[in-house]
Amino acid sequence: MPFLVVPEKVFEPDDGIWVISKAISIEHSRFVLWVAAFIIAYLPRVKKAALFSASFFIGPSLGEEAAKNVMPTRQSTSTLGLFTRVPAQFDCSPLRYDDLSMITIPVNVKPRPYDALIENGLLARAGSLLRDLLAPGSRLFVITVAPVRRKWGKKLMGSLAAAGFDAKILEMPEGERFKRLATVEALAEKLTALGADRNAAILAFGGGVCGDVAGFLASMYMRGVELVQIPTTVLAQVDASVGGKTGVNLKAGKNLIGAFWEPRVVLIDPEVLSSLPVREYRAGLYEALKCGVIGKPGLFHEFEEHREKIGRRDPATVERLIAESVRLKAHVVSVDEKENGLRRVLNFGHTIGHALEAETGYRSLLHGEAVAWGMIAAAEVAAGVGKLADAEALRIREATLAVGKLPKLEVKAKSILRRLQSDKKTRNGRVHFVLPTEIGKVEIVSDVPESVVLGAVEEIRELSRG
Repeated sequence: MPFLVVPEKVFEPDDGIWVISKAISIEHSRFVLWVAAFIIAYLPRVKKAALFSASFFIGPSLGEEAAKNVMPTRQSTSTLGLFTRVPAQFDCSPLRYDDLSMITIPVNVKPRPYDALIENGLLARAGSLLRDLLAPGSRLFVITVAPVRRKWGKKLMGSLAAAGFDAKILEMPEGERFKRLATVEALAEKLTALGADRNAAILAFGGGVCGDVAGFLASMYMRGVELVQIPTTVLAQVDASVGGKTGVNLKAGKNLIGAFWEPRVVLIDPEVLSSLPVREYRAGLYEALKCGVIGKPGLFHEFEEHREKIGRRDPATVERLIAESVRLKAHVVSVDEKENGLRRVLNFGHTIGHALEAETGYRSLLHGEAVAWGMIAAAEVAAGVGKLADAEALRIREATLAVGKLPKLEVKAKSILRRLQSDKKTRNGRVHFVLPTEIGKVEIVSDVPESVVLGAVEEIRELSRG
């Protein structure tokens, strides 16, 4: 049967190059009938090359049966997340922290890869970096919130001016409850009044809410303009700014309206975290801890062993936590940008976490705090269905609670269960949970009994009462 081989994915870890190709039948008009995966691994250290291939028949969608037949080539590398079935394994080799002043982590998405740049003091160089990256004639519009503008706005705007940009700054209201379409519309009207056209570049300068709203605005304004993410919270630096997810909330739930819109670059300056309130700083750490649970056991161990350094915001330790988290996120997004497979593991803690946020009206819980309770609940669910040893569930609980005191939960378990049914991760009426099977590995499960979910929510309610 004739077929056409089309390169699909290119991933470059520290020790080689992986190329995934699709072999598409040209005798049939239906969706892909045959898929062949060709993986070429170059191993410079031993100067050898190896070629592996596997092919199998699938139906109109990429499903679990396909995943069962894929042939992994080494334990420390995932199957690159082409399929919906997890567990996933990640490259857990540590980043090299040497004398290089700036860490560059590539995000290999199509059609235009980009970098996440990490460096203490990077904000002062933002202008020169963007001058080299953005198209000539770009007009910059910085979207931020009042606290960030007061503390760091002068440094960013000075850097942009020194690079020759006549940037304009727009403020949006702060807080999750302003992550709504009305905010996007108000900002779009301001852009229009300032004469923004298709040469506009929107700089999201703030936390996760600011990044989501500004990113969604960039995806919609003039049918799409350039976006730069400059995150200023732990949560935004380790997670929200990388991967192209943008959007706003509805009363029915979180992030139900949005778009995938990748930035031109992500500029991460850990130095700006020094001005965060303690509660907000801790809330972001839960997203880094999440990365440890789903794919980086060394990062999880760091939380267990270096709590004091993390708590006092030791610069080297914080930079390492951010870089390791971004590295995992970049790998996942490079493999599965649109959340058709591997990217779903990033939702660990978010299924119940999002329900908690919606049930409390986005007022009493910061996003990271909701995710923290969601991670503890997910560990309880995993133990309840026999996926995770009780001792490992306890480690996840203790590491999470050790980050800081979490708010009390004033919710009913049955109300949370109803919220789960409207979550965007629910498919065909079935709620999908990302459940840990051990520290560093997770699995997506959709057949969790309601009684187990209710029990897990009751458990975190009791925990929150101290």
